[in-house]
Amino acid sequence: MTDKLVWQQNSTQPDNSENLEAIARWWSSLSGKQVAWQQRLIPTDGNLASLDWQPQKFDDKLMLQAPQLRGITIYWRTNQSEERNITPSKLQLDSTRQCLYVFPQTQSQVVIKISLPDRYQKLNLSNPQIAATMKGDLGILLLRDETEQLEIKVTLDSVRLDRLRDWLNIPHN
Repeated sequence: MTDKLVWQQNSTQPDNSENLEAIARWWSSLSGKQVAWQQRLIPTDGNLASLDWQPQKFDDKLMLQAPQLRGITIYWRTNQSEERNITPSKLQLDSTRQCLYVFPQTQSQVVIKISLPDRYQKLNLSNPQIAATMKGDLGILLLRDETEQLEIKVTLDSVRLDRLRDWLNIPHN
C-alpha cells in the first residue's frame, strides 16, 4: 500500500475502486477512536500544502462510532448522536500521517481533514545550548533550552551517529 491513496468521483484511473476499498477499510477501523476533525477553505490557487492545520477555534475532537462507507458516502456517529454523513467528490488517505482528506460534493471550496491524534509530543527549541560527548560507541547529545526550562538527552548508536555526521557533513573517525 502506498502512503497516499486517492479516490475521485468519475475517475478513470484503474486503481480508483481499489483505493476506495482501502479508504473504506481505514475509515471503518476508526470505530471507538478519537479523531481530530478540521475544516479549511481551499486556497484560491488550490495549493493544499499552504493550509495551516495547526489547531484552531472551530476544530473538533470526536469519538467516532460506526464509521462506514456505503457507496461513496462516509457515515459516522458520535456517542449517541444521529448518524451523519458526507458525500465526497474526492477522498485522499495519507496512511503515513493517518489522516483522511474529504472534499465534499456540496462544498467544493472546503476540505475536511480527519486524523488520529499525534502520536508524538512535539517540542520546538530555538537555538538551544548544545553539548555532545562519546561514551564508548554511543554518541550523547544534550540540548538545553533555558527559556523553556527543558533538557533533552539523545543517545545515538554508531549507525545513527554516522548518519548524523553525514547530515552535518562531519568526517567520520
